[in-house]
Amino acid sequence: MADTDTRVNVVAATENSRKPTVALALGAGGAKGLAHIGAIEELEAQGFQIVAIAGCSMGALIGGVHAMGKLDVYRDWVCSLDKFDVLKLVDWSFSFAGGGFIKGEKIIGTMLDLFGDTSIEDLPIAFTAVATDIEREREVWLTRGSLFDAIRASIAIPTLFRPHNIDGRLLVDGALLNPVPVTPLIRDAADYVIAVSIDGPPENNVPVEISAGETPSKRGIGRLLGRLLPGGGDTKAADTKTHERSALDLLNSSMDLMQANLSRLRLAAYQPDLLVQLARNVSSAYEFYRARELIELGRERMRAALESWNPGPR
Repeated sequence: MADTDTRVNVVAATENSRKPTVALALGAGGAKGLAHIGAIEELEAQGFQIVAIAGCSMGALIGGVHAMGKLDVYRDWVCSLDKFDVLKLVDWSFSFAGGGFIKGEKIIGTMLDLFGDTSIEDLPIAFTAVATDIEREREVWLTRGSLFDAIRASIAIPTLFRPHNIDGRLLVDGALLNPVPVTPLIRDAADYVIAVSIDGPPENNVPVEISAGETPSKRGIGRLLGRLLPGGGDTKAADTKTHERSALDLLNSSMDLMQANLSRLRLAAYQPDLLVQLARNVSSAYEFYRARELIELGRERMRAALESWNPGPR
């Protein structure tokens, strides 16, 4: 009897010490998606184990890199970028015949140089990149094959990036149909489903751009990016003089609004156990040179969400 009691106590202690497992949905958001890095790091620091990830657009990139076990490498690299570096990653297409202003080959090439490629099915964490089959008008869950092929498809923002062809399917950004992909995680065995969305209502107290050490030439590059990329206009001026907003800025704001409404509908139908939400105006889509503050914002929002969360028994 004593031996039986001892075994029961050992099993109970093992169960109590097991980390709670999480299936994590990471939403779209361009540079705003850098907040996912801080959110992931805080989630793991709080003792949770991520066992599955579904990501869309920037969420697919961050999620895929984390599933490789190389999030720290990506974080250090992206935190080293300035405005010049961001511009160098843009390989403009001088013909719109391919369906996008940016080829996207330089960005993915840089990722391959940093990490190499791997098959999704060989990752230690279950991973799904969500894309949209633009011709068949349906959502696509990429769970096999080249990781960076899947990521390239998921980040192909229509008209901005060229679509990506996988197995004869012309794929674009998954945010068109599922900006915060909770649905692919329903099949995964995890204690909790947590979603990180960057489609929240705009806030007035958004982070201020870091300007320490910024030279006039860097400010010039920032203005150039602002003219060339959607969402890169002078947001302060846009708040007070909406009639002066550029066509691309208005297009980006419209897309953000549509994506936010779609996110609300999808999340209402498939509710995660915890939703961590950031305002959609925390930065412009191209501001990767603000990585440090965006990562820290993601960390703060995840910490605050976990502190107020009562998950109940597992």
